[in-house]
Amino acid sequence: MIAYAYEKAHELKDFSIKQVTLPVPGLQNGDVLVKVKALSFNPVDIKVRKAKSPGNDGFKILGWDASGIIEQAGPGVEGFQVGDEVYYAGDLTRQGCYAELQVVDHRLIAKKPKNLSFAESAALPLTSLTAWEALFERGFEYNEETKVLIIGGAGGVGSMATQLLKALTRATVIVTASREETRQWCSEMGADLIIGRDIEGDLKKSGIEHVDLVFSTTHTGDYFNSIREILRPFGNLVLIDDPGKLDISSFKLKALSVHWELMFTKSMFGYHPGQQGAFLERLTGLV
Repeated sequence: MIAYAYEKAHELKDFSIKQVTLPVPGLQNGDVLVKVKALSFNPVDIKVRKAKSPGNDGFKILGWDASGIIEQAGPGVEGFQVGDEVYYAGDLTRQGCYAELQVVDHRLIAKKPKNLSFAESAALPLTSLTAWEALFERGFEYNEETKVLIIGGAGGVGSMATQLLKALTRATVIVTASREETRQWCSEMGADLIIGRDIEGDLKKSGIEHVDLVFSTTHTGDYFNSIREILRPFGNLVLIDDPGKLDISSFKLKALSVHWELMFTKSMFGYHPGQQGAFLERLTGLV
């Protein structure tokens, strides 16, 4: 099969991947072989390209967002058959989707929305799964009084978080966005209030003293002190970026909680991976 891969991780002057011909990967129990029709590019591709060298097979294939058609189904596969059109975000520990064919655990996939193209479908899984796990698998309760602040509302994860909150809860969704085009985008996603970089000041101007939950998708370190101030007592911070060392000792006074979200944790550790396929099936229905 044709794939686009690299042989050694290094700091990037350019992306440095090349076309290679590799054997068709074999199936393990529970795997499906997908003919890749479309893929999405994410920041994780760059992080892996810089940090992870290939194993004994000599080449590393990137890509963790794809859609395609099942070509083979291995033993133990349930709910899918050859010819099904599917989408998924895959597994960080296995070869990615920059290839004609990819092997994926069937528990991580779902049938793609029929009203979307393969390309449109491939743009959904990673960001949607990240938002879902961050906001809906931590035991948070949402009602008409709940206020959620999303830092980075116009990004992929922020966009999906806004839509999921508006579709599934009665919470007030506040997002940060600075440029006119990103503010317009956030409005189209359904945000109730759009503020700028002065989080504390902009919230006060809108008559909001505190929020119940902050979902920080970017620049958490820069906003850390403001996050502490705007969260109500017993509030929650969920973050997905890598801000370096965070001293959360100042969070004790308000008894604040900190949650880290990594979409690949379930597949990496075999921890309820079927929950991801189940959510993508639900997402298909929402779409």
